Amino acid sequence: QVQLVESGGGLVQPGGSLRLSCAASGSIFSINAMGWYRQPPGKQRELVAAISSGGSTNYAGSVKGRFTISRDNAKNTVHLQMNSLKPEDTAVYYCKAFARTTATMALRDYWGQGTQVTVSS
Repeated sequence: QVQLVESGGGLVQPGGSLRLSCAASGSIFSINAMGWYRQPPGKQRELVAAISSGGSTNYAGSVKGRFTISRDNAKNTVHLQMNSLKPEDTAVYYCKAFARTTATMALRDYWGQGTQVTVSS
């Protein structure tokens, strides 16, 4: 199937920056869209940013102007550049891909294991 591996999480001070990366691998035919979700402690998972194969982007209002999502289709990789980080950005960040596999050609969601981002002084 499709495997997603996130990297780049860690501890950063308020106002700092962090860059997350997610690499997709496996029997991939195509990836229609990729996105980042996050789950703060005690809260539900929510969309942070998403990007289509054509480059269209969608951001949560709370991160607009601070976060930037980008995609390298040739490498099946998506990045999330996070600037001006706030304590409320603290969460486990998950990568998601809406992809089609070579085995079934069926579209479905695939999720990464998550990476911890902690914004604290």
